[in-house]
Amino acid sequence: MQAPGNFARGAGFNTVRSHRDVEYDAFSRVTRDLQRASRGEMSLARAAAVNADLWSTLAADLADDGNDLPDDLKARLLSLAIFSIRQSHRAIAGHAEPAAMIDVNLAIMKGLRGEVAA
Repeated sequence: MQAPGNFARGAGFNTVRSHRDVEYDAFSRVTRDLQRASRGEMSLARAAAVNADLWSTLAADLADDGNDLPDDLKARLLSLAIFSIRQSHRAIAGHAEPAAMIDVNLAIMKGLRGEVAA
């Protein structure tokens, strides 16, 4: 039996995604833009502003009472958030390159995928 209309090609079916998958994708998009900015392919100020927004959202989530991550992990991630937001603002002002932001984001992406640093 064939599914009617668009469903025959799989359109309309949603994949179940975890919060980690969504977070990974957000970091992936932002990091890709920072990498493009480092090559002069897009505005560093724009990429850094989006990076600051991502980290601000993450910091708010970490500070929420409903966040069930261990306190020590939340503290470390909040420290990275503060650093990343500051670096982003420095980059927006023209006083920082994207390398540190890229490195931090890549480390977070590895953690979200369960990869251990070598």
